[in-house]
Amino acid sequence: MSTMLEMDPQATAAVGRAIDALAGRRIAILTGAGVSTDSGIPDYRGKGAPTRTPMTAQQFLTSESARRRYWVGSHLGWRAFAASSPNDGHTALADLEHRGIASGVITQNVDGLHLRAGSRRVVELHGTMRRVLCTQCGQVFDRRDLAVRVEAENPWITVPEDVQLGPDGDVLPSSSDAFIVPACSVCAGMLKPDVVFFGEYIPNEKFHEAEQLVRSSEALVIAGSSLVVNSGVRLLERARRRKLPVVIINRGQTRADVRATVKVDAGTTEVLRTLARALPALL
Repeated sequence: MSTMLEMDPQATAAVGRAIDALAGRRIAILTGAGVSTDSGIPDYRGKGAPTRTPMTAQQFLTSESARRRYWVGSHLGWRAFAASSPNDGHTALADLEHRGIASGVITQNVDGLHLRAGSRRVVELHGTMRRVLCTQCGQVFDRRDLAVRVEAENPWITVPEDVQLGPDGDVLPSSSDAFIVPACSVCAGMLKPDVVFFGEYIPNEKFHEAEQLVRSSEALVIAGSSLVVNSGVRLLERARRRKLPVVIINRGQTRADVRATVKVDAGTTEVLRTLARALPALL
């Protein structure tokens, strides 16, 4: 396998152990921001990631100036974020599902790249940037339609050709003072992206869906997550209680390395591609 030869000897050996632990088992996959970095979307905590202070739900809901700042930055980054393409890691996971090896993907990402890569069962733990919700009447809007409205109401906005994206598809705006915040076109209520902000809880039904996916599997692979967010650790513990093999793939340390059956310290794209080639189909 030429892909394995691109890794250092320690990572290559760890991948071999991961293949042994996973072969013949149905696998649940949990992914974090590290899976999308090769698609040009940075992560919050990876090596070289800029220091950022994400907006909390409390700030967004209670401060008009915070909402204005959020929507300016989010709009400026939206086109580049939406134009990102699935990478070989996303494609490898879709292939594992199509061949009956992966039972599905649970993702902490809001970029929708797993679905675009062809994965069919995807649990988006933290929501999606594809939709916007009204906090008052519950109306749902397509983010693309909202972007058209934003530009119509703020014709002075110029979206630069090259932007430095943040992990959630935003950029840091130089100013937001003149920006008109979009309101619900049905009831004029407050709009909020359909994502879980920092300080918000994952909806119970969404977490139960993720739990069910782990429960129906025989192993768990965690790829590209530092496991700082508690939801990931909770799912890992669900797998450990059932004595399932747990493989963690991440550059650098994670919060749960000592609890993994195998830890692979390498890039997710090359490791997932190797697993997709090596693991036997279960169809």
